[in-house]
Amino acid sequence: MSDFTFDDVAVVMGTYNEEKAIGGVLADIERVSGGRAEVVCVDGSDDRTPDIARGMGARVIEQEPQGYGVAVREAVLTPDRPVIVTTDCDDTYPMERLSDFLDRVNAGYDVVSGDRITPGAETMPRLNRLGNRVFAGLASLLLGRRLHDVTTGMRAYRRDLLHRIDWTENTGLSAELLMRPVARNYQVTEVPIDYDERAGETKLDPVRGGAAIAKSILRIGIEERLGTSLDSVTTTDTVERT
Repeated sequence: MSDFTFDDVAVVMGTYNEEKAIGGVLADIERVSGGRAEVVCVDGSDDRTPDIARGMGARVIEQEPQGYGVAVREAVLTPDRPVIVTTDCDDTYPMERLSDFLDRVNAGYDVVSGDRITPGAETMPRLNRLGNRVFAGLASLLLGRRLHDVTTGMRAYRRDLLHRIDWTENTGLSAELLMRPVARNYQVTEVPIDYDERAGETKLDPVRGGAAIAKSILRIGIEERLGTSLDSVTTTDTVERT
């Protein structure tokens, strides 16, 4: 089988009122991929974000705002291309690393996860940085494998993996998208990446959001250890991820 190229890549994101940043992110994807990567935005905005995205050639799927996970789950399951890359639309992630992520998929990995924490993530608020270290430590303890950043928004996946697993979380979806493949022995690697200061205002409540993510990590870890779903625990939050 020949290696995947950018013609096989879809870059996907959930967008919510990111008109200040979305143009720069899409321009970076266009530049790095030579215009060959498909872009899919699942959008719940009430500003100009979807109009800007459509004007720059992205496929926009509009939905009522229901939280981070609902949008991103729709985004990762929509494209037909065999390699799906997630990113955030706030200009924090280095799109110039897309080729590196694709190279690692071609090397045999099912998931390539961007690690913001190991390089320092100095532009991330201190409370968020501490919280992300705690989340990674908790997930590592539950799964028995050292993980460095379980809430990163930049990852590459083989499409078939995304359709084999039932994704259940909302605010905690980013952690779930890493933890379940790790627990099920897919080939997963973390790659250190730079993390820039976001463009626009954050929608995150760090305390409420952090508690929801920790709850999700506990649930996922216990479910994967027991091999069953914890139906008595529900995730109904709609706050954003750190």
